Amino acid sequence: MTSVLFAVTGSSYWTLRDGTRHPCGYWPEELAVPHEVFTQAGFEVVVATPGGVAPAPDEAGFSAEMNGGSVEPGQRFRAYLDSIDIEPIDLDRTAAADYDLVFVPGGHGPMEDLAVSKTFGELVAEFTNLGKPVAAVCHGPAALLAAEGPDGWLFRGRRLTGFTNVEETQVGLADQAPWLLEDRMGELGGRFEAGETPWAPYVIQDGNLYTGQNPASSRPLAEALVAAVSSPRP
Repeated sequence: MTSVLFAVTGSSYWTLRDGTRHPCGYWPEELAVPHEVFTQAGFEVVVATPGGVAPAPDEAGFSAEMNGGSVEPGQRFRAYLDSIDIEPIDLDRTAAADYDLVFVPGGHGPMEDLAVSKTFGELVAEFTNLGKPVAAVCHGPAALLAAEGPDGWLFRGRRLTGFTNVEETQVGLADQAPWLLEDRMGELGGRFEAGETPWAPYVIQDGNLYTGQNPASSRPLAEALVAAVSSPRP
């Protein structure tokens, strides 16, 4: 059975530029939708957080405001998350050899903990060295920033995407952020790309690296991964 490691933030806040803590966590859609896609494909999904702490959903992700003005998506995400087992194992004690791919949901939480986790960076490098998919959506690519290669950042020169400066500005947090994901990935040598329309689905694959721009990219990103690991290898 194909096994997916869900690397989920263990932080329930993001420290802003002025030192205040912005309540957050993981973004509900970005865990619920890919989890459902993988499960329906017959994959085993294992949730892990740093230290095995219980992950916190960002409550804003359930709101109508953040779901196109409709209460239905948030209700659906909450119901799905309530129906599954999210008792995490310790991410710091996992090994790439035990899984077929790693997937990082977004939310601002990963910018607080996974982005600076040397241990997770080493795990990402393990997956890459084994030729296994490394995937992240929205703010999830922040978790890849700690991965080091022989010439600096492991994904230097790769095409990738993530939550854009425009989208961060539209949610009202760009001017409060200690750093912006798009800027940081570009500074480290990533070839950052974005879709023509903010908030529209946009997915990029470059080698074993799969990234999605925003919450709407969660499903197509997961579907691309299902197709990739289900295809016969040469």
